[in-house]
Order: sequence, then structure tokens, then C-alpha cells
Amino acid sequence: MSQHDHKKCYGMMFPSTLHAEADRLVSGKAFAFELRRVGGMFVSDRRIAVKLEEWDDCLACSEFEDCYKLSLGKVTLEAAVAE
Repeated sequence: MSQHDHKKCYGMMFPSTLHAEADRLVSGKAFAFELRRVGGMFVSDRRIAVKLEEWDDCLACSEFEDCYKLSLGKVTLEAAVAE
């Protein structure tokens, strides 16, 4: 693959955390999470999920290392700007 010819899922292993809505599953390619509310007021529980079939697909990809680094970079940047 050339530098600009990545798969559609490149850098998308983790879901975006910036605009997560409560009581809704937010998905990336291999990981997902849900913030659950009590009485519609505050987050009472957090749930994460790993999509093992997608994770296995990621592991088999020739671009796994770079994609994983980009995915982690995006999550790190989202955490920094969310504060």
C-alpha cells in the first residue's frame, strides 16, 4: 500500500470520545463503549466492548502497527482537549 492508499478503517480502532452520548453504544472498528445514565441525569456506569473478530482482522492487517499508533494518538489528543 502506498502512503495515501490506506484501508477505510485506518486509524479508527477506537471510537471517538469527544461527542459521546449517554445510553448509546459508540463504536470504533475494534472497540466500543457506552455511558449509562441513571434517571437521565448523570453517568452511573461505563461499559467497554472488544469486537474480537474485528480485532483479529486488525492483527492480520499489514498496517497494524502504524494504524494502532495513529488510533492511540487520536484517543490521546481527544483526552487532552476534552479537559
